[in-house]
Amino acid sequence: MSDTSNTQILRDGLWTNNPGLVQLLGLCPLLAVTTNAINGLGLGLATLLTLVASNVTVSLIRNLVRPEVRIPVFVLVIASIVTVIELAMNAWLHDLYLILGIFIPLIVTNCAIIGRAESFASRNTAGRALLDGLAMGIGFILVLVTLGGLRELIGQGTLLSQAHLMFGEAGRQLTLTVIEDYRGFLLAILPPGAFLGLGFLIAGMNVINARREQRAAIKTLPVGQPSEA
Repeated sequence: MSDTSNTQILRDGLWTNNPGLVQLLGLCPLLAVTTNAINGLGLGLATLLTLVASNVTVSLIRNLVRPEVRIPVFVLVIASIVTVIELAMNAWLHDLYLILGIFIPLIVTNCAIIGRAESFASRNTAGRALLDGLAMGIGFILVLVTLGGLRELIGQGTLLSQAHLMFGEAGRQLTLTVIEDYRGFLLAILPPGAFLGLGFLIAGMNVINARREQRAAIKTLPVGQPSEA
């Protein structure tokens, strides 16, 4: 495939077809665990690993699976991968595992993962499936971390609190107190704050896209022709 096709795969996952902001998939964990940036990063990395591993596996076996049973086989592959990730997190990131709780095994039901397996990985080579998994996973991580950081900043006045859950005791030094003696804003940490935060992120993305389209339209105008107000 051409470099342009690979570039488009990256652009789709990171921006134009972002699973969290455009496809609006995986909203349950996206809204539930993003009380701070570290929680979002932890779940995002687990989702990224699942996307990459499942996409590559599905691509490799796509010619061996009969069409009638492809969906159950894909779900079995995803469930096996998530089980391995869950056991690994329980062993090495136990405290973070306890915080994320049920949302780690629920990665199996994330429509973004089964959707990429069915619509992309089962129809493309392993290399392109790997790239798609990386792009979609990183795009989802960016939304998780951004929303978690936004809620943490407004709700607690800090960034990267509880970083030691992922990075060990050295992670305590990563915590940033942005607002000293901040009493907090409870709404940002509660579920309504997650919906409001996601709404602001989607609105911001729409504004950026509209301005890019406007600039592109101006560039295509004939020389000397005024643009519309």
